[in-house]
Amino acid sequence: MPEAFFTVDGDSYLPGALTRGPWGAAMGGQIVGGLLGWGIEQSGIDPDLQPARFTVDLLRPVLLEPVRIEVAVQREGRRIRLVDAALVQNGRQVARASALFLRRGEHPEGEVWSAAVRMPPLPAGSDGLPPDVPFLIWRYGATAAGSPGLAAGEWEQSHSQKFAWARLIRPMVQGHPLTPFTRLAFAGDFTSSLTHWGTGGLRYINADYTVTASRLPDGEYLGLAAQSHFGAAGVATGSATLFDRHGPLGTSSALALAQPADAFRPVHSWPGQSQPAQAIS
Repeated sequence: MPEAFFTVDGDSYLPGALTRGPWGAAMGGQIVGGLLGWGIEQSGIDPDLQPARFTVDLLRPVLLEPVRIEVAVQREGRRIRLVDAALVQNGRQVARASALFLRRGEHPEGEVWSAAVRMPPLPAGSDGLPPDVPFLIWRYGATAAGSPGLAAGEWEQSHSQKFAWARLIRPMVQGHPLTPFTRLAFAGDFTSSLTHWGTGGLRYINADYTVTASRLPDGEYLGLAAQSHFGAAGVATGSATLFDRHGPLGTSSALALAQPADAFRPVHSWPGQSQPAQAIS
C-alpha cells in the first residue's frame, strides 16, 4: 500500500507533505473532505445504506498540523441515517461535514427525464507520470485530447465546457485501503476548479462542496462534467455531473468566493504541464 496522506497518532491524524493545497500553507479541500468522509465511514455504516449526500463546509484554513475527527450520529432510522463529522485543530472546529445515507430497495418502473451528458473516454493510462503523485487528474475542455495536471493545460484561458477524470492513488489514512465512498468524498472538491476556472484562470476559492450519489462509484476513476457557473459580486456557484466508468451516478456543487489573480499556487508538478508549478518536497 502506498504512503497515505495521514498517519494515526493516538486520537489525532498527522498530515504528510502531500496534504498541502494550492491556496497557501494549508490542506487542500479534497484532503479535508476525504478525511471527513473517511471518519464518517469509520463510524460504522450498514452496507445496505447508500451514501446519497455528502456536504463539506470549509470553515477555516486547515493547517499542516495534527487534527482530530469528531463524529456524531444525528438521525438513525429504518431507512435513513444522518451522520455529522468535524475536524478539530488547536481546540477549534476548522471544517465539518454531513452525510445522509438512504436504504436501498426495489427500484420503481418507468422512465424519468434527465439531461443527456457525455464524458470524454477514460484516460488510457498514467505512463510518464511520477509514481509518487498523490492523485491524478486529466482535464478536458479546449480539445478532446485532455491533459494531466493542475497548473495549466486544457482549462487555461478556456471558455468551453470543462471535464475531468480523477483518480485517487494514495489511501487517506495509513493502514486503511481506499473505499468508493472516500473516493467520492475526495473528488467532490474538484467541482470548484472545474466550474469556476475561466479565461482569467482560477479566481475563486470554494467555501463548501456537496456531492449526491444514486450509487457508489465503481473503479478507480471518477469523472466530472461541468454543467453551470453563475457568479455576481465576487460570489459564485457551480454544478457538475458525476460519472464512473459505467456512466452518470450523481451531481456535485460548490460555492466559492473571489480571490486575487495570483492567489492560486498549484503544488503538484507533473509532466505535460504548460507552465511550472511549485513542487512538493
